[in-house]
Amino acid sequence: MDIVERAERLWRGEDPDHKSNPLGAIGRIAEITDGVAFLPSFGNCTAIDTDDGLVMVDTGSILTASKLHEEIRSWSAKRLNRAIYSHGHIDHVFGVGPFDEEAKANRWPRPHVIAHEHLPRRFERYVMTAGYNQVINRRQFGAANLVWPTEYRFPDETYEHEHDMIVGSSTFHLRHEKGETDDATVTWFPDKGVLCSGDLFIWNSPNAGNPQKVQRYPLEWAQALRRMAELNARYLLPGHGLPIFGQERIHQALSETAEYLESLVEQTLAMMNQGARLADTVSAVRVPAHLSDRPYLQPFYDEPEFIVRNIWRLYGGWWDGNPAHLRPANDRRLAVELAELAGGPTALAQRAETLAHEGSDEALRLAGHLAEMAWLAAPDDEGVQAVRQQVFRTLAQHATSTMSRGVFRWAERETTGEQF
Repeated sequence: MDIVERAERLWRGEDPDHKSNPLGAIGRIAEITDGVAFLPSFGNCTAIDTDDGLVMVDTGSILTASKLHEEIRSWSAKRLNRAIYSHGHIDHVFGVGPFDEEAKANRWPRPHVIAHEHLPRRFERYVMTAGYNQVINRRQFGAANLVWPTEYRFPDETYEHEHDMIVGSSTFHLRHEKGETDDATVTWFPDKGVLCSGDLFIWNSPNAGNPQKVQRYPLEWAQALRRMAELNARYLLPGHGLPIFGQERIHQALSETAEYLESLVEQTLAMMNQGARLADTVSAVRVPAHLSDRPYLQPFYDEPEFIVRNIWRLYGGWWDGNPAHLRPANDRRLAVELAELAGGPTALAQRAETLAHEGSDEALRLAGHLAEMAWLAAPDDEGVQAVRQQVFRTLAQHATSTMSRGVFRWAERETTGEQF
């Protein structure tokens, strides 16, 4: 099945498990239109042929760098002239190395890397927080062997707001946007009607609420999507997932993703302005009904309620409105106290087990609380351990998103001391 047919199936909702949305393994390079190739992987790459070498938008991860180079070379032997980082996440910026080595061996000019001016600061922060990022990404993706990098290929050139880049006779328009990151670059190649969105579009509910990562910007993200929709692109090549073909579909996907984010922001701010607590806000905010079945807005990676929490953090700070949470007791001390009131940790665990068997969303959420409290109060009790493992295993099985499954499975392993 070629990439056009796979993209067609995904658009029509005939791929409910997103099997056509690659998550890890690099695919084969495909020419989308004359002189423009797309390489699907966990972090997609686009290569554009000009009369002065290749231009690449994103370059993949450490794990895919060599294979990516091979795939590009199966399509074109031209030197890599420019590489554009759509943002600084590590699945998008680690494929320049083989091209640097190739340039040195052939005495070509080194590839010139361009990114937004915030991106170098991201790399510097990643070095400072390497241990933390290693832990949270191992947890999120279940990747026990992931090693967080501390050496990066920094850009040779940065820009502030907009940048027109000319390579040979081809012009590329780069624009800074804020969304999942504060260093995002949208690349527009008007000669071919090609729009490279980076992670501003990923064939999922937007990654605007990741519970373990830094601030996201959902309203600015929506504004960026609407600006992109106005370009009337013929080909949308996203940071993750498959291309979208045709002006009408691209406009719909970008506009509806913007509407999705705008609605979550509007509803959350309305609750905040009424003085609501975060817990009540999370319970009240809903995805617009007419967007809930869109194949490009499903919560396979992030979740709407996480986006709501991130909106709250952006506009209202970290306190959730519950006065007991302003200066809370230590989790373990609170768990011991509540276990004593309930008749012991086993009583909490047994109730958690009962709730988990009920299987409703509300019951499973409560089961998670009680199983965690029982374990915090008696972490060495084998019966409590077994219940905690069962409860979080069940929560993982019911979860829709990568983020939820990663945390719940990590909790299941943590119960008996298994660590990443």
